[in-house]
Amino acid sequence: MSGTDDLRISVLGELSVSDACGEVPLPASRKARALLAFLVTTGRPHRRERLCEMFWDMPDDPKAALRWALSKLRKVVDRDDRPRLIADRERVGVYGAGLSVDLHALRARLREDPDAMALAELEDAAERLGAVVLDGLDTAGDSAFRSWLMAEREDVAADRIEVLRRLARHPGASRTAAEKWRRLLDEADPEGETAPDAPPAARPAFEAADLRAHLRNQRIGFCTTADGTNIAYATVGQGAPLVKAANWLTHIEHDWKTPIWGACFAEIARDRTFVRYDERGCGLSDWHVDRLDFASFVDDLEAVVDKLGLKRFPLLCISQGAAVCIEYAVRHPERVSGLILIGAYAAGWRLHATVEEIARREAVRQLTELGWGTDNAAYRHIFSQTFMPDAAPDDLSWFDAFQRLTTSASNAARFQDAFGDIDVRHRLTEVRAPTIVLHAVRDQRIPVDQGRTIAAAIPDARFVPLDSANHVLVDYEPAWADCMARIRDFLTEVAI
Repeated sequence: MSGTDDLRISVLGELSVSDACGEVPLPASRKARALLAFLVTTGRPHRRERLCEMFWDMPDDPKAALRWALSKLRKVVDRDDRPRLIADRERVGVYGAGLSVDLHALRARLREDPDAMALAELEDAAERLGAVVLDGLDTAGDSAFRSWLMAEREDVAADRIEVLRRLARHPGASRTAAEKWRRLLDEADPEGETAPDAPPAARPAFEAADLRAHLRNQRIGFCTTADGTNIAYATVGQGAPLVKAANWLTHIEHDWKTPIWGACFAEIARDRTFVRYDERGCGLSDWHVDRLDFASFVDDLEAVVDKLGLKRFPLLCISQGAAVCIEYAVRHPERVSGLILIGAYAAGWRLHATVEEIARREAVRQLTELGWGTDNAAYRHIFSQTFMPDAAPDDLSWFDAFQRLTTSASNAARFQDAFGDIDVRHRLTEVRAPTIVLHAVRDQRIPVDQGRTIAAAIPDARFVPLDSANHVLVDYEPAWADCMARIRDFLTEVAI
């Protein structure tokens, strides 16, 4: 076994852990085992309070129960020279080098190039995905844990359906084998499309099978802007509409299930019809476009809300999306009932940067064109590290990969050019909608002073500083909960 993969964790079937010496004994406590399973499967830190509520809401001292479980789990996952269970006063997580989870590895392989997988490899995947995820741990936690576990099992079932579909139409499968896979597919997905000879292009990409269970009702549509560009949009939920403007970078088919956006979107869409879209140049919208500039970004937003026939709605605006929303709100004051600006700026980097900063930005732009599409994530890490300097390593790695999925190298460079030229400073005093401006005080991407400038110029705007260094907040930092609460209070207060 290689030195970089010395601890294997299996969550397909009963939880098990093994190293170079064989299977590692697990704690007798089902709650401790369930805690380990939850941490390694989610792959990110969680707040201590949340874990106490999820597994130990009954004891007199749930914090002590959590500490006891962590002491047992350290013996399972930590090594003298390689601690993997990382716990501070606020969060607990299991991650680091030399650790692999069978479900994560299998999904990564399936997403890498599923059409190139050998028949035997697909057959093995189908068998492994047929196991019950974390078998025997159903009642180890509270209702939140059970809901999470059910969603994981549904996701694995969707993964297996996609594998069975590929097996049923695999050219190397014998007639007998193809009939077997087709029968299993019919049993697993009786209401789905099972024809083995359907062309791959007519089917969704494998990643679509990994959508969370609560996203199964998401509706995706397309509209066309005045210049003929096709823009993809998605709606989910019920209630009054809330429209999120596009920002760097989106993909409506994948971003909800991510560790970065998922919790945020779920919270915001809890009692509303949540609308989001991919602006031109990325996601499911047209990539090959003549116009990729600020004016066209506003056109994209206009096309989506017109297509949906929305009369009046609040706008959720993140990063450069804030400038788009400000311009739209000034043009259509009768339609915008409120503005929620997060990490916003009114003027692009070319308009206020020093000579040194402009030179650095131009160098990053050139690196983007050269390296964006390569397997070396270092090029994309330039952005992820400044977007989320305090995020967990796994979240940064995910964001690196996600950026590559959303757009091409040339478009990523064009986006940087377009963002540098944004200027809506002259529009700020013309905004009439109630506005709240939320900004991380140590934001390394967009300095907090730019948020303050916007709040000072928009009439009666409210400024809320967030205790974070992340331009994109993650749900395990206190600032995320603060941000979500402020947004909900704002929407309730202004009745929009």
